[in-house]
Amino acid sequence: AGGDARNALNALELAVETTPSDKGVIHITLDVAQESIQRRAVMYDKTDDQHYDTISAFIKSVRGSDPDAALYWMTKMLKAGEDPRFILRRLIILASEDIGMADPQAIQVASAAAQNFEYIGMPEGWYPIAQAVMYLATAPKSNSVGAFWAVQEEIEKNGAKPVPIHLMDPSRDGRGFGHGQDYQYPHDFEGHWTGQQYLPDELINQYFYHPSKEGYEAQVAERLQQWREAQKKALAQAAPRKNKKSN
Repeated sequence: AGGDARNALNALELAVETTPSDKGVIHITLDVAQESIQRRAVMYDKTDDQHYDTISAFIKSVRGSDPDAALYWMTKMLKAGEDPRFILRRLIILASEDIGMADPQAIQVASAAAQNFEYIGMPEGWYPIAQAVMYLATAPKSNSVGAFWAVQEEIEKNGAKPVPIHLMDPSRDGRGFGHGQDYQYPHDFEGHWTGQQYLPDELINQYFYHPSKEGYEAQVAERLQQWREAQKKALAQAAPRKNKKSN
């Protein structure tokens, strides 16, 4: 009844008056209820498989870049009384998990939709939710943000490595232990970049982030490839000097 108790009572009264009794008992079936309220009931229970199956279809439709299907499943959930905040939380996650660097604006759109919904509520709150759904569904896709899983695996497998001396904070032990010594300030170099070491010694030239060639991330991939090649060359040239100094 769309949350309207009066409509529900009117529909119930109509169902009772138009349904024949069976030995003094009137059975109000789903078909009778649908006919009485003059609209289709949405088969959806937030505690059963319909809930999980529908949100799964919704997420897969957005990830699969089908805005029509995404809007359909979104509408089914909202019409059935699903909490809009649940849908918005899923959109914010998807904006990073499935779009990420391919369109960095996606997470801003999803976050703005959540904020706008809190400000205006329903029913107008459908607009920012629908806009976010359409934006995310039609955005270029990349799951490269999941690079942090590879970093977690590395640390869990081999332990966390110490910070290279030149990256350490020089304000405390710089004079006595050389912390921060030989650090190169990137903004002092052309292009505001210099090919120095940032990972621990054991992980030099190991890459966790593998950018896609979709959307904005294609530019990131090209720029990062140039940086990595130049860094590898610079570190190879610096290695003999570093070994000589350590000895």
